[in-house]
Amino acid sequence: MIEKAIEAMKNGELILIYDFDSREGETDFAIRSDALTREDICRMRKDAGGLICTAIHPKAAEKIGLPFASDALRETGFAERDGDIPYDPKNHSSFSIWVNHKDTFTGITDNDRTLTANRLSDHVNSAMNGGKLNFSSEFRTPGHMALLRANDKLLDQRRGQTELSIAIAEFAGVTPCVTICEMLDDNTGKALSKKDAMEYCKKHNLVFVSGDEVLEYWNNNH
Repeated sequence: MIEKAIEAMKNGELILIYDFDSREGETDFAIRSDALTREDICRMRKDAGGLICTAIHPKAAEKIGLPFASDALRETGFAERDGDIPYDPKNHSSFSIWVNHKDTFTGITDNDRTLTANRLSDHVNSAMNGGKLNFSSEFRTPGHMALLRANDKLLDQRRGQTELSIAIAEFAGVTPCVTICEMLDDNTGKALSKKDAMEYCKKHNLVFVSGDEVLEYWNNNH
């Protein structure tokens, strides 16, 4: 199924990524940010219900100057400490800052979040290809799009949804900027089960890929 996920990512289609039974045990919607539409944002908030975030390749994040939230907030005393994350005690969170594009109004509407994600992809593309960088000219923080900075070693070090989605973008040869959202279960108050996520995929003719499949492909081809 990994080949179908790569092809779907290349084509700008929504895919579902399940991480690992031993990690979060969650399934995320994922789509390349330059292909994201307001209909996709609407679907994420209605059918998924988790936090809509945009994952960014570490090379681009470094060039743009995006900090990890834990580093930016260290002096406040509120920042997470090593070992705080129960499902991934060896790594810290991938959260960076939250932004709105300056042409948005509140930043939270489907149109506004789509614009922010689309333009984020443009900046990531520029950063990855040696273009001019002036992030602050277009974005402001605080905002409504959570940015996720992938680990510098990607799946060699951290195996979260951030790294899985960026790895698939790399495999697909597209701009490594991917908007993701966790699928939640209205009935249990928990993450949607893997079984139910797979059934959703079948019902809506979407591609479902597991972290194990992505990791195996990574180890064999990267």
